[in-house]
This record gives sequence, C-alpha cells and structure tokens, in this order.
Amino acid sequence: MTADGLVLHAEDVHKRFGRLEVLRGISLDVRRGEVVVVIGPSGSGKSTFLRCINHLEKIDGGRIEVNGHLIGYRERDGKLVEDSEKNIARQRAEIGMVFQRFNLFPHMTALENVVEAPIRVRRTPAPQARRQGEALLERVGLDDKRDVYPGKLSGGQQQRVAIARALAMNPALMLFDEPTSALDPETIGEVLDVMKGLALDFKTTMIVVTHEMGFAREVGDRVVMMDEGRIIEEGTPEHFFREPREARTKQFLSKILV
Repeated sequence: MTADGLVLHAEDVHKRFGRLEVLRGISLDVRRGEVVVVIGPSGSGKSTFLRCINHLEKIDGGRIEVNGHLIGYRERDGKLVEDSEKNIARQRAEIGMVFQRFNLFPHMTALENVVEAPIRVRRTPAPQARRQGEALLERVGLDDKRDVYPGKLSGGQQQRVAIARALAMNPALMLFDEPTSALDPETIGEVLDVMKGLALDFKTTMIVVTHEMGFAREVGDRVVMMDEGRIIEEGTPEHFFREPREARTKQFLSKILV
C-alpha cells in the first residue's frame, strides 16, 4: 500500500478485442478499506476491467498499480513491457478474485480448496494453513462443511468457499465479478451477508461488480457507473440513488430498481 493509503491506481486503461474497443480510458483509484461498487449494462466492460486488474487480460494502453506496484508489466526505457510469469504470479497473490462461477477443484474438499494456494504459492506450512483455512471457513459460516466436496454443496455454499479461498492469500484487494449472478435467489442473501461482513467488520478493500443495488446502497462507499467502456459517473450511493447526474445512469437505474 502507498503512503496515502492507495491500494489500486488504474490510469487511462484501454483494452481491445480485435477491432472492438472494450475499455476506452478507464481511470480509478481505490483506497484501503474502501468498497467500490461497479454497475452498468452488460457489455459495458465491467468484468473485463476486473480481469485486467488481475492481469487475466492484457491491457493495450494505460497502467494498473496495486500497492504501488505495476501489475503485469515493468518499465523499460520509458515503456511498459510484459513482466515475467513468476513476477506476475507474485503480483496476483496480492489480489483475490471471486468469479461468477465458483471454479472450485471438484476433487478437493472445501478445506483443501482453501489451503491449496497458501501451501503452494506462499509456502505456508500445512498445519498453519489448515488452522487459517478452518478459521476462514468459520468466517463464511461453513466450518461444518470443511470435509465436504463441492459437488455436495449448494451454489451459495460453493461461492462462500470461493470467497474463503480468495481470502486465504491475505490479499490487499478483493475483486468480485457478479458473485451472485449464478445463484438461486434463496442463496444470494447468504453470499451478500458474507461480503457485508468483510466490508463492515474487517474493512476489506473491495471492488464489486454487481446488479444487487441493495448491497450497493448499504455497503458501498462509492458507486461507479460504466457504459460503453467508460466510467460515465461516480459518487456516493446517496448521490446515485437520489440524484444521478447523467441521463444514461438514470435510464439504467430506472430499469433495475423496482
């Protein structure tokens, strides 16, 4: 983290897929303990932006820094060149990501899924990793499911294991890419409750892409509206839900707020 508490600094980020420009100059700063909720229509570039922060997608312009370190690139002769896989893996360890789909290892129990990365990447001794993993499963309300395989867990339970797995690396920044979109309505609340706890009780730094406006209103410090690859408006939840400035924001919110 930088001296001014800046965890994420994204500056003029561009991303293309062939001729399609998906991100058109995204700039965003996120400070320690802040929860930033990103909203916008499908295809606006929200998920792509998260994947660029984690260098799951390479950027075509701009720069992304986490804790003051460039992600995915290093500077050489005033230009950015792609970093080594080893350095990129080390940088990714600072960033936890929770996807729409849970991506758990089906042949591993809940606890084994959580402790795998700390043991292999951080070289955490197995007994210590297990103790920490058990504490994380307890935090997400699944301490009684530690020896259960993903196939025997509900979607909401699998997603909570995925959150514990991301937290196990003690990341500086947590990214959530529509974490409830693949869940049954009755299990959405249990995942949102865990995320609320991370934000309110543990002051976890989070960027959350979601259509859950109740979560944005209750937990978000800032809401960011994306459309056609750009950030068109940002402000507090009070601003967004009472007096949004942009006509496009008003139009989008009118369709998703009931």
